[in-house]
Amino acid sequence: MSRLRILVLAPDCNPEAVSIPYVTYCHAAALAQLHDVSLAIRSPSEAPVRRAKAPFRTLEVVSMPLLERIWRWSLRRIFRGNYDTQVLTAFYYPFSVAFEWYAWRQLRQRISAGEFDVVLRVLPMSPVLPSPFAFFLRNGPIPFVLGPLNGGLPWPQGFRQLENQKQRVSTLRNVYRYLPFARSTYRHATAIIAASSQTYSEFTEYGQKLFFVPEPGIARSLCPDHAPRPTRTAKLDLVYVGGLVPRKACDLALRAAASLIRRDAASFSVVGDGPERQRLEQLVKELGIENGVDFCGWLSHAKVLERLRAADALVFPSLRDNGAGIVFEALASGAVPVVVDFGGPGDIVHPDVGYKVPLTNESDIVAQIEQVLLEMSANRDRLEQLRLQGMAYVRERLTWEAKAEYVTRILRWAIGQGVKPDLPPPKLLAAAVGSAR
Repeated sequence: MSRLRILVLAPDCNPEAVSIPYVTYCHAAALAQLHDVSLAIRSPSEAPVRRAKAPFRTLEVVSMPLLERIWRWSLRRIFRGNYDTQVLTAFYYPFSVAFEWYAWRQLRQRISAGEFDVVLRVLPMSPVLPSPFAFFLRNGPIPFVLGPLNGGLPWPQGFRQLENQKQRVSTLRNVYRYLPFARSTYRHATAIIAASSQTYSEFTEYGQKLFFVPEPGIARSLCPDHAPRPTRTAKLDLVYVGGLVPRKACDLALRAAASLIRRDAASFSVVGDGPERQRLEQLVKELGIENGVDFCGWLSHAKVLERLRAADALVFPSLRDNGAGIVFEALASGAVPVVVDFGGPGDIVHPDVGYKVPLTNESDIVAQIEQVLLEMSANRDRLEQLRLQGMAYVRERLTWEAKAEYVTRILRWAIGQGVKPDLPPPKLLAAAVGSAR
């Protein structure tokens, strides 16, 4: 089929950053391999995007000098460089609206002249930040597609880890529905793409135009077709990768692995750093497992992948995680994931590639993960089966190229060139399968 002409709105995408800016850049670059993509970005992203040399048809740089200065000053002086706060999302609202207003003024004549087939907004990813573009295009001439969107995970009750990190602003989240452009964004969008089962559930009233595509992806170069089995020792090689912050719940992973470590049947590497490190090191001493736990700090991406390839399992009991990037990398590297069935990790892991335990309470999660690790230690053949199936799953379903193909099917449907794709979230699909049995 012919290549689509796509205007992608991604103000902060950045191939040299981490997290959402990197994820959205990779998504846009994968689409550019298939289609003629014009990428609309803020001026600070221009240099890194040009250095990456992805095959974008054009870069549409939107300059907002005064607002850029205010944003940089606010990040430095008000937020002290802390990107992991919901207050920053709320603060970003006027900057997001301004970007789309400037982009519209810059591009509307070319849109009206028929230069593009469709507009796709991939940033901001948060569903609480509405899009003026949906309103501007409410009468055409081309459709507007939104997503993948992610966010809005509730804060589960009864966990010390979350009470330590929960922010008061989260109780005001639903106020976004009354912001300018909020209702028109979803009413006028031709298609809405959700990146998690939770986000999908927020927009079921738009079910006829609602689809699921996961937030992260992974480079095909990191997904070998034939990976040799790593040399295994009698010990189970376990690893945690992530920030040492309360909601990631590394303490639950350590407590679950403690009995195996004390018997010298497992070793545990903690890759990452953060404010919880000192408390976790004290916990390791209290559990009597100092000799079996290695705190590695932050490592380069290449070293993280190397560590995952050597591991038997990624133990990642995060209690509130919208994405699942490290789970993608673990699966691709052959480390079998053990996660809590909530948020992004719960959407990605299924019984043929890893383990997920219900989100219940601290002691029960620890007991369930401990049982999983004991099973792994006793049944290495099953572990190897999961490893190989997980690697195949990533190659077939979770690469950036696969994500671009899913989104392409949605875009073709939006412009009337294809049938409506069937892309429900994994948990809705699993429920349907279960009820049919």
